[in-house]
Amino acid sequence: MAKKKERFNKKELQKKKVQKRKEKEQRREERKANKEDTSFDDMIAYVDEFGNITSTPPEPRKKEEIKLEDIVISTPSQPEITLPKVRTGRVRFFDTSKGFGFILDKTTGEDIFVHSNNLLEEIQEDNIVNFEVEKSPKGLNALEVRLSKE
Repeated sequence: MAKKKERFNKKELQKKKVQKRKEKEQRREERKANKEDTSFDDMIAYVDEFGNITSTPPEPRKKEEIKLEDIVISTPSQPEITLPKVRTGRVRFFDTSKGFGFILDKTTGEDIFVHSNNLLEEIQEDNIVNFEVEKSPKGLNALEVRLSKE
């Protein structure tokens, strides 16, 4: 047999809602009564010269004047790495039908894109070549690629 479902009529539901509302109002009144009087000065926090948060204000005698010209805002510069203008590398891959390939640079170990328009001589895979490098939006490109005489 099926269980009997408990049903509440509208009056009982209304009584529960009113009771919850009264309890909520009572809790709100209790919070207001127990609330401590805190002033604005009690809520202020100060930061000392070491970056720690404290409740005591800094002493004016310890205040140090800083000239505006002494403040420097910048990123630290990185030392420039000077690479030779003409590099040497090995042709890792080259597809003559598509007209492009990649050269493995000996000094940096990077793969550098090469297009057949930038070739001065015919190249094949595993050839040692000399080339110049140009930056492009997609990465490094090899220019003036010629077979190495080594």
